[in-house]
Amino acid sequence: MANDSTADLGAHVKRFARASVLVVGDAMLDRYVYGEVARVSPEAPVPILTVTREVAMPGGAGNVVRNLIALDGSAAFVSVVGDDQAGSDLTGLIGGQERVEPWLLVQNGRTTTLKTRYIAQGQHLIRADREETLALPDKLSERLVKIALDAMAATSVTVLSDYRKGVLSAPVCAALIEGAQRLGRRIIVDPKGRDYARYQGADIVTPNRKELAEATAMPVETEAEIVAAAQALLSRHAFGAVLVTRSEDGMSLITPDEVRHYPGEARDVFDVSGAGDTVVATLAAALAAEVPLADAARLANIAAGIVVGKVGTAVARPSDILTHIAPATGALQKVVTPAAAAEMAERWRLRGYKVGFTNGCFDLLHPGHVHLLEQCRAMCDRLVVGINADASVKRLKGESRPAQGEAARAAVLASLASVDLVCLFEEDTPIELIKRIRPDLLIKGADYTRETVVGADLVESWGGSVALAQLLPGHSTTATLARLRG
Repeated sequence: MANDSTADLGAHVKRFARASVLVVGDAMLDRYVYGEVARVSPEAPVPILTVTREVAMPGGAGNVVRNLIALDGSAAFVSVVGDDQAGSDLTGLIGGQERVEPWLLVQNGRTTTLKTRYIAQGQHLIRADREETLALPDKLSERLVKIALDAMAATSVTVLSDYRKGVLSAPVCAALIEGAQRLGRRIIVDPKGRDYARYQGADIVTPNRKELAEATAMPVETEAEIVAAAQALLSRHAFGAVLVTRSEDGMSLITPDEVRHYPGEARDVFDVSGAGDTVVATLAAALAAEVPLADAARLANIAAGIVVGKVGTAVARPSDILTHIAPATGALQKVVTPAAAAEMAERWRLRGYKVGFTNGCFDLLHPGHVHLLEQCRAMCDRLVVGINADASVKRLKGESRPAQGEAARAAVLASLASVDLVCLFEEDTPIELIKRIRPDLLIKGADYTRETVVGADLVESWGGSVALAQLLPGHSTTATLARLRG
């Protein structure tokens, strides 16, 4: 069994900010095209997708980097892209992330791997791939290895993220594993294909159940069979450990000295895209933060359980993991970070729910507030409430405010049945939070006009709408505080 101390696991997560990881592998661009299908084409029996928005993000080894940054770690990233638009877009996405040192080499004439998913009403219609899987030219491989070895010396752990698109050829893998051994660095491999000899001597490999079966030609249905197959890999290729991901069944960690099974942690499986990248990123971040291997594997298992409950190629953040380890109870479960609110709003939308948003200081909650929020909730299926943090309230209302701190105000709001999520924002206006949540409906009180509602143009630009709720006269926080002082 793994270490059961949640206090220890929580302390480990808080050390992720120390993690410095090198990622080498196949970079891809993941593009999501969202829309609605309401009719069939007259030209052929296929649905017509009316596109409403597009999202692009790093995929493949780039998604490992994205996960590392989400965990508060830092990363060096060495890969190859083509001299095409997808390569340029991917370079911009990677270079725009904080705590990333990118080394994206450009190969003239190469096609950057691009995966485009078309989605309507939460369902995948089709995925279109554009890619090239040829091995790199020798000179480019040599340059990549040299850069990677220099970066390896400056980082604590190396990840080889192999998607078999040509970057990690057998000679490149051998050179990097040999370099890691020489420099005293741990090296983790997310493998592909049947030939694991290319990863000979790696510290940890992370196959899923299917990949383990293909690599060993052995059955892997039961835990005993998984252990036997993993032990075969250990003996054949001198691996330090094999971490087998088993989908909803969790993971198994097999070393020459011990076997540990971790049960599945997913509470709600929504999308398994990118879960393997989350596993290897969390494992690498934990090991770079000097977390023992058994606990690192357990944290990776928890992170995987979190991302499969999110939409698309998602990430797990330290706050997600800490909440999973020691979950909030009651109404406090509704108080979330802006990132968590955005992810939940996306899940609701893909399930067909109309997401509403309103905001305010909500200092000393009174019947007027309750009346407003009940109206807001009646206009939508799910209501997210943005609440000004204490510093923001002081700037807006003076040094004597707020009367209640942000934690108390958030907790009281979260206790209302009309409120589905509460999210604090530090800025004077909620515009950045609105951009992240992308509500379908933006609601304010009738003391505003459509022209004075912050974010109205933005919400309408993506097809949303603005509504004004009636106010209950005779109630205000300012008047209440004046009476209390009197």
